[in-house]
Amino acid sequence: MNFPLTLTVSDRQSMDSELEAAVSAAKAHALISKRHGILVTRHGANEFTVDLSDAVPFGLTREHQAW
Repeated sequence: MNFPLTLTVSDRQSMDSELEAAVSAAKAHALISKRHGILVTRHGANEFTVDLSDAVPFGLTREHQAW
């Protein structure tokens, strides 16, 4: 799986399940190197990216609003 993952959701239920799956995938990749945290960025009401980030300490997940 390549990062960042871009998600476009249609409703609250799919937002929760898709973000949970994307963050779980990011955690699995972060555990390999133990150098990156996870950054979830909201770009709009239904658009998100989930990425590995050097700016976020390993073991943490941070949220960012970019809209």
